Amino acid sequence: MNIHTSDLEQEQQRVRDTAEKIHKQAALLTEQLGGVKAEAVQLRKNFWEDVTVNFSNTDEATETMASIKQQAELLSERERSHRHAQLQLKTLKRLEQSPYFGRIDFQEEGDSSPEQIYLGIGSFYDEETQQFLVYDWRAPISSLYYDYGVGPARYEAPGGMITGDMLLKRQFVIRFGRIRSMFDTGITIGDELLQEVLGEHADTQMRSIVATIQREQNQIIRNEKGKLLVVQGAAGSGKTSAALQRVAYLLYRYRHVLRADQILLFSPNPLFNSYISTVLPELGEENMQQTTLQEYLEHELGDVLRLEDPFVQLEYVLTEAEAPGYEARLEGIRYKAGFAFMEQLERYAKRLLQGGMLFRDILFRGRVMISTEQISAKFYEMDPSWRIPNRLQHVARWLLEELKQRERRERRKAWVEEEVQLLDQEAYVKVHQHLQKKKRYSDKTFDDFGREEKLLGAYVVRNAFRPVRAAVKQFEFIDVPGMYAQLFADPAFALELGELPGQWPDICRQTLANLKQGELLYEDATPYLYFQELVEGFQRNMDIRHVFIDEAQDYSPFQAAFLKKLFPNAKLTVLGDFNQAIHAHAARAEGSAFEGLYEAEQTERIVLTRSYRSTRPIIEFTSQLISGGSEIEPFQRAGRKPVIMEAEAAKEESIIRLVEQLRQDDYETIAIICKTARTSRIAHAAIGGQLGARLIHKETVSFERGIAIIPAYLAKGVEFDAVIIYDGNDYGQERERKLFYTACTRAMHELYVYARIDTHPFLKHAAADTYVKG
Repeated sequence: MNIHTSDLEQEQQRVRDTAEKIHKQAALLTEQLGGVKAEAVQLRKNFWEDVTVNFSNTDEATETMASIKQQAELLSERERSHRHAQLQLKTLKRLEQSPYFGRIDFQEEGDSSPEQIYLGIGSFYDEETQQFLVYDWRAPISSLYYDYGVGPARYEAPGGMITGDMLLKRQFVIRFGRIRSMFDTGITIGDELLQEVLGEHADTQMRSIVATIQREQNQIIRNEKGKLLVVQGAAGSGKTSAALQRVAYLLYRYRHVLRADQILLFSPNPLFNSYISTVLPELGEENMQQTTLQEYLEHELGDVLRLEDPFVQLEYVLTEAEAPGYEARLEGIRYKAGFAFMEQLERYAKRLLQGGMLFRDILFRGRVMISTEQISAKFYEMDPSWRIPNRLQHVARWLLEELKQRERRERRKAWVEEEVQLLDQEAYVKVHQHLQKKKRYSDKTFDDFGREEKLLGAYVVRNAFRPVRAAVKQFEFIDVPGMYAQLFADPAFALELGELPGQWPDICRQTLANLKQGELLYEDATPYLYFQELVEGFQRNMDIRHVFIDEAQDYSPFQAAFLKKLFPNAKLTVLGDFNQAIHAHAARAEGSAFEGLYEAEQTERIVLTRSYRSTRPIIEFTSQLISGGSEIEPFQRAGRKPVIMEAEAAKEESIIRLVEQLRQDDYETIAIICKTARTSRIAHAAIGGQLGARLIHKETVSFERGIAIIPAYLAKGVEFDAVIIYDGNDYGQERERKLFYTACTRAMHELYVYARIDTHPFLKHAAADTYVKG
C-alpha cells in the first residue's frame, strides 16, 4: 500500500521521540549498573570480613554456617541483578537504533477506539506516560501481528481469549533511528521486507528473524501443546531460525520458572553451534546449553572406549564401497539403529539375571583383593526377583564393607611402615591435630608416639584404598565391555534372543574386532550406553525442561528412544528435512524417528514447505533432485539460474577464475563443497593456497567469511552466498542423492555444479530451462 507523506513524517517523529526516551533510560541504567557492580565487588572483596567464623561448638558452628549462607546469598543476588541489568541495557542499546519493526492497530471488542501497538525485540515502558511504547514480540498481543491481517482477529491472553478487529498492519525497516522503508501489509509479513532481508549476503552467524516471522513459523514458536513438536521443513524454510526464536519465546513466557540452562540443543556439529551462537543474545536472552550427540557419548563413554564419530562412519559409507565386509557393515548400521536391536539388548539384560554377568577382580597394589568369582557368587545369591541395578547396589555396599576389613588388616604390612617414613610434614600435622581434637595427645609419652604411628599407618592405608573405594562406587568392578562383546561372541546365542539380520556372523566379527582394539563403532555407541544403563541403572536428567534436536532426520529410532528416556521431564522439539537424511541409518522417509514416541494427542506436527534461503531459480532447480520436490514452494526472489559447468572432473583453473569473479561481485561467503573430507583435502591441496581458502573439517568450531572448502555433510544447516559443487560426478549412487541435494541447497544467490549432465543420474532428468550450461 502507498504511505502518505504525512504518515511517514508522523512515524519518523515517533521513532525520534521513542529513541530519545530509550536513550535516557539506558543512561540511567548505565549509572545504576556501576553502583551494583561496585557493591558486588566490595561484597566479594570483604566476604570473610563480614562473616563471623567460630566452630568451637555446635551452636557456634551452626551460626557460622548461617552467616556464610546469608553473605553468599547477598552476593549472589547482587551479581544476578548486575547480569539482569546488563541484559536490559543491551536490549535498550539495540532498541535505540531500531525501536520496532511493526505496528498493529487493534480495537478490542467493546472498546470505542483502537490501540496502537508497536513491536520490537524487547519491550519498553515509559514511566512518564505509563504506557508501553514498544511491546516485546513475544507478548501475547504481539501474536496478532504474525497470525492475522486486517480484519477480525483474536489472541490468547493470560485472562482468556481476546477478540476484536485489526484496523492496520504496518511494517518498518529502521536503521540508526531513521525509517528506511515503511509499508502496510496483509496477513503475511510483507514481501518487501523479506526481499530486503533475504537479498542480503550470508553472514558468519545466524540472525534473529523476529521482524520476518511468518504465520507457520509463529505456530512453531508459540506452540505449547503436548510433549513432542515435530517440524518437517524444506531446506531453507527457516525451521532452525524459528526454533531459536521458540527458545527465546519460552524464556520470556516462563521467565519466572524456566532458565536458559534448563534448555538443551543437540546440534549436528560444533561448527553449527558457532553459527547460531548470537541469535539468543541478540534477543536479550542467555544462550541455552548446546552439545552434539557425539559430544554427549564421548562424555559418557570416552574414558572406557575410543568412539568412532558419525563423520568417520559417513566417510566409510561414502568411500569404501569396494572394501571387504562393506555390505555387512551397512546392514549392521541399519540393524543397530532400530527398535529390534533395542529389544534384543533388553532381552539379553534379562537373561543376565540367571547367568553371564562378568565382573573384574578388585585389585590392590597388584594383588587380587576380591576375585571375580567372589563377586559373581555374591551377585547370584541374591533374590532372583531383584533387578540387576538393585543387586549391584547391594554388591557395591558389600564390597565397601569387605574393603574396610581388608584395610584394617593391611595396616600391619611392611610396606605401610616404609610409606610412613616418606610422609611429608603436612601429613604429620594432620595426625597431630587429630589427636589434639580427641584430647588424647598432651605430653610426649611412649603411648602417644604409639598412637601417632598407628594413626600415620591408618592415614597411609586409607589414602591408598581411596581410588579402590571410588572405583567400587562407580561400578568399575562390572565388565560392561566384556558383556557387550559377549552378545557377539557366539552368533547362535544371540539368535535365541530374537530375529537377526542375514549377515549377523559378519556383523559380530566386525564388532568384536573393534572392541578388542578398545574401539566402539558409531552404530554401537548409543546401544552400548543403553546396555550399560540397563545393567547399572538409568541415569536420567531430571533438570532439563526442553530439548531441541536439529537435523533430526539423521537420528535413528534407537537414538530417539534413548533421548526420550534420558530426559523424562523434557518437552521435545525436533527439526528435520527427510530430503537431507544422509546417514546410512537414516530414518524412514515418511516420518521422523521421534514420531510414535508419544501418544498422538501429545504430538504436534508442523510442515514447512516454503523455502526462503535460495533464489527462486535455485529452488526450482534443486527441487527436481529429490522425490516430492514439487511440494516445495519457492519464495519470489529473483536471481541467476544455476550453472552446470560440464566437465568430467572439476577444473582447478576454472574454479579459481570463477571464485575471483564471485569475489568481484562482492560475495562474502563462498563454499566449494566436496562430497567427502578426503576430496576436500585434495581440493584444498590443489587450489586452497591460491584462493586463500579455509579447509573445514569435523573439528572446526567457528564459521568465518571468505572461501571455505567443506565436505557436504558438514555444510548442513549453514548457508553461503555462492556454492560451487567441486565434482558433481562424484555423486553416482542413489543413496547419495540426498547428499547431493543437501550440498546444492546451501546456496543463497548463486550455484555452480561441475558435472556431466548427460551421464549424471540426478542431473540428466532436470528440465533444461532450469539451468544454464557454463
